[in-house]
Amino acid sequence: MKVFCGRANPTTGSVEWLEEDEHYDYHQEIARSSYADMLHDKDRNVKYYQGIRAAVRRVKERGQPAIVLDIGTGTGLLSMMAVSAGADFCYAVEVFKPMADAAVKIVEKNGFSDKIKIINKHSTEVTVGPDGDMQCFANILVTELFDTELIGEGALPSYEHAHKNLVEENCEAVPHKATVYAQLVESRRMWSWNKLFPLLVQTETAQKLIVAPAEMESCPGAPSVYDIQLNQMPLSDFRVLSDVLTMFSVDFSKQVNSSPTHHTMQFEPRESGRAQVVLSWWDIDMDPDGKIKCSMAPYWVHSDPKNIQWRDHWMQCVYFLPNEEPVVQGESLYLTAHRDDYCVWYNLHKTRNEKNKNNFHEERPVCECQAHLLWNRPRFGELNDHKRTEQYIQALKKVLKTDSICLCISDGSLLPILAHCVGAEQVIAHFYFLLRPFIIFSKIFKANGLEDTITIIEKRPELLTSADLGDRKISVLLGEPFFTTSLLPWHNLYFWYARTAVMEHLANNITVLPQAASLHMVVVEFKDLWRIRSPCGNCEGFDVHIMDDMIKHSLDFREAREAEPHPLWEYSSRCLSEPQQVLMFDFQKPVPEQPLSAEGSISLQRPGRSHGVVLWMEYHLTAESSLSTGLIQMPEAQGECSWNPHCKQAVYFLNSTLEAKTQDNPQSVTYSLEFNPKVGDISMDFRLVS
Repeated sequence: MKVFCGRANPTTGSVEWLEEDEHYDYHQEIARSSYADMLHDKDRNVKYYQGIRAAVRRVKERGQPAIVLDIGTGTGLLSMMAVSAGADFCYAVEVFKPMADAAVKIVEKNGFSDKIKIINKHSTEVTVGPDGDMQCFANILVTELFDTELIGEGALPSYEHAHKNLVEENCEAVPHKATVYAQLVESRRMWSWNKLFPLLVQTETAQKLIVAPAEMESCPGAPSVYDIQLNQMPLSDFRVLSDVLTMFSVDFSKQVNSSPTHHTMQFEPRESGRAQVVLSWWDIDMDPDGKIKCSMAPYWVHSDPKNIQWRDHWMQCVYFLPNEEPVVQGESLYLTAHRDDYCVWYNLHKTRNEKNKNNFHEERPVCECQAHLLWNRPRFGELNDHKRTEQYIQALKKVLKTDSICLCISDGSLLPILAHCVGAEQVIAHFYFLLRPFIIFSKIFKANGLEDTITIIEKRPELLTSADLGDRKISVLLGEPFFTTSLLPWHNLYFWYARTAVMEHLANNITVLPQAASLHMVVVEFKDLWRIRSPCGNCEGFDVHIMDDMIKHSLDFREAREAEPHPLWEYSSRCLSEPQQVLMFDFQKPVPEQPLSAEGSISLQRPGRSHGVVLWMEYHLTAESSLSTGLIQMPEAQGECSWNPHCKQAVYFLNSTLEAKTQDNPQSVTYSLEFNPKVGDISMDFRLVS
């Protein structure tokens, strides 16, 4: 059956009604899930298997039948491990129906249907009794309900309910315990993801300091954790101010309480500095003795830094303190980890809060300035990239005149302020997609005395009137371009569509900055990221081909023919080809009616496995100045890639990979791309040729 879905097109700005298969949503969920990543996590799987064997053995030694409850079973892998380890029966709970159906087939294919029952419910809906989903209470609780923050997927309420309603008292649990760790650091780079830094704009005649409004400076920030691959963060980007602090533990073998609480640790800074960021991670003990441990510790504190298991489903956490605090080496400080049932956040104190300490609980931080609701973490970093800003300033100096009438079309951009500082006669800031840019920039303009100088317009570009523009023609059209609705690099071509929509208001000799954009591509080998799209086949001796086929089917449904966004600075990669420009978009002219297309091949110049093609945009501010959203320097001799840390690049994973290139067997990737101006999207196809 087909259904109509209304979607906002991020490139054209229009709302489109598309006919989709009724199962499109769950195909998308499966295609973009972390199931493959988890199945490739050898360390996780081995440790779970060891923990399950030990738990079953302990129950058997007590002369009891081993009855297992597996919450969030997914493929059924942990349940099959339990039965293989000697469990008498296993109840495997999975709320996502397509996954539950797959688990039934996987369990049957591996010959465990008589000892594993798949229950397609949320665990809180499972019943126990002669007519219930479970015939009896379980004495072994096995779960994998964790995310990077440990509790963000609702692990605590699920454990709390299970202990009250589904398992025996003092049951075995795998994992047995989780422990959360924290480390206080100073980092200008990470702090730039949370606050808007002052910006000094230097012109030939004056200088202007652009500052954030006071409420933005004092805002505690967004409540959500920023989870990243800290193993890709060099030590030069932060200063460690404290030892690793053990903040709190959760014993999963006992009754769990999901009510809000807090845990405070006293410590002395090992260095003086400015406390800005708390880095956090966790480990899980699979057994009561803590001999089977799975750790998320980053490389600088890991017990075996040369053999860290790569994983993308569990990373590390970056938490921002409400405000930076100066700390002195050796002074006594207190770090408090607060949590509710889904989130963790931190506060730093000079003295222990003794007042009402049994009920002490600070509310989860909420953004009060709205900037943290408009800009994500990378966008904050991009706005604080002063080298990037200086490129725009230099470009503006080349195109602006004292009588320039500027219209800036971008979401939450500092370009209107820069244009004013450089000397434009009139500056108009255009916001359409969201209300927040208007609110935020009204405050930013006021904080810098520009509320009566820069005009803000909120309406669709095609609805602009001459009266809105003061009955004057626009001589300079500006854009970064950046739009909050963009997911893929070319979605920011909305700027081109907006330029076309306001064409009647543009002067004949209009200057557009950037004057053009180009799409670039390169074939890469990923050190690890390939695992998220790679079939597993067999996992710890269990056949999971059905899961591989399910993911492939969902990918083939549409996703395999599309690129997906990834922040590639977090993932090591090598360029196997040289970067190549494939499409050009001329912003000096309106959007064409006919498609833009490119076909050809790109040869592989370096040995390696061709896992995918990376695509990105470059914006040509002037004839001499360009900004890349992808590679920020040409690959070195071995092909190591340096990616723009503020942007997500588009990755098209190839269905198969070529072996290492040899001189006698030249290899290439053929490509076919077409930009359809009617839908504002790029269709693409890549094929490996040996």
